[in-house]
Amino acid sequence: MIHPVILAGGAGTRLWPVSRKSYPKQFAQLIEGQSLFQRTIGRVSGKGFAKPIVITAEDYRFIARQQLADVDASVSELVIEPVGRNTAAAILTAALIRKSEPEAILAVLPSDHMIEDEGAFRRSLQKAMRLAAKGAIVTFGIQPDHAATGFGYLKVEGGNQDALMISEFSEKPEANRAAEMLVSGSWLWNSGMFLFRVDAVLKAFEAHAPEMLAPVEAALALGGRDLGFRRLSEDAFFRCQDISFDHAIMEHVGECAALELTCGWSDLGSWTALKDHEDADDGDNVTSGNATAIDCEGTLLKSENPDVKLVGLGLKDIVAVATDDGILVADASHGSHVGKVVETLRAEGAQQADGFRRCYRPWGYYETLSLGPRFQVKRIMVEPGAKLSLQSHLHRAEHWVVVSGSAMVTVDDDEKLLSENESTYIPLGAVHRLENPGKLPLHLIEVQSGCYLGEDDIIRYEDIYDRAEVA
Repeated sequence: MIHPVILAGGAGTRLWPVSRKSYPKQFAQLIEGQSLFQRTIGRVSGKGFAKPIVITAEDYRFIARQQLADVDASVSELVIEPVGRNTAAAILTAALIRKSEPEAILAVLPSDHMIEDEGAFRRSLQKAMRLAAKGAIVTFGIQPDHAATGFGYLKVEGGNQDALMISEFSEKPEANRAAEMLVSGSWLWNSGMFLFRVDAVLKAFEAHAPEMLAPVEAALALGGRDLGFRRLSEDAFFRCQDISFDHAIMEHVGECAALELTCGWSDLGSWTALKDHEDADDGDNVTSGNATAIDCEGTLLKSENPDVKLVGLGLKDIVAVATDDGILVADASHGSHVGKVVETLRAEGAQQADGFRRCYRPWGYYETLSLGPRFQVKRIMVEPGAKLSLQSHLHRAEHWVVVSGSAMVTVDDDEKLLSENESTYIPLGAVHRLENPGKLPLHLIEVQSGCYLGEDDIIRYEDIYDRAEVA
């Protein structure tokens, strides 16, 4: 069996404004249907695959769990990294979790890739298994079709289609160097996917990155479990080196091989890459959501908000993407440079750099509808059976109006059930709780008023999601 290890902790910025740190591209609905994370889980499910280990970040643990539930998928471990430490630490964590099964074969897969031919992908994994069973660490390369500067490269030679030997690694070359690599025909894009036996990769860490073993072992030993998650110790994991698996292991190990993937792979690292995976009209235009192209050519128009109509007129080779709080308009030739937008917005202190108006929580989500001096209006959705923490606020009072569903509201010693069109008032300082006792989502409007309306104005007394308590 193949034991998948799904890496789902990255905070993508290259597909802003749809992908942001608070809700990155692996979880976003970039392509109709499932998220990239859900598609990754699906392609390594069923016969021949064990339940996967999913490794994600603290901020995404409930997003990952909800998306797993939405596709009825189960995992052997849902591991929470307290801090990001790149791919080497994540891969070592998974290998140590499976240490008692030294001959088990792990397939390490980023969760934000697109693969069109999943049958061909699985056949490639089967080929790689034969190499891994003999002790090789296998990676997967992609035949480049243009001089990309956003990928790492593998120089391969000898062997055959089942086993190409890697002679050199190159990280994101300059344009001129990438063009030379493309012409040479001896370089492949580095997909960032790996397959190996547990004992082989642990032996490689012992030989080439032994300093990583102790902190990761301690992070597992001193960590704990809560709400179905396996949480690593923050103090121990923080001491681990921040380095990629390629730099820590692959560039030094002798027993490594590459397989060339021919399965319609893309890391969807730019809007132009996403455009290539969508159906285009006769003018090579791609539109999605509430968007229309008129007399355009080679243009991507995408509106994520049904209330925002995006219209392109006479455009050529343009990317235009609109959400409810951000719009990107870029020349298609700059599609791989969108990360600069996020850097600029962060320097300006713009909330849109990393966050959305809609903020996801383990119980559902909230979004700000209006914000002004001393008031804020929010829309809140609470999942069936979910409840917010028992809490109070020092600087604000709140009014709740139920729009749909039913709400069980606790205010100090008073508890009451509210139905559609009913409301309640939460005085400043009152200990209160909101929960959804019904079988349908609860939607309500919250009006806050006070001298300070920040999310950190909260004292938690009880919380079923084990979030930090202030009281």
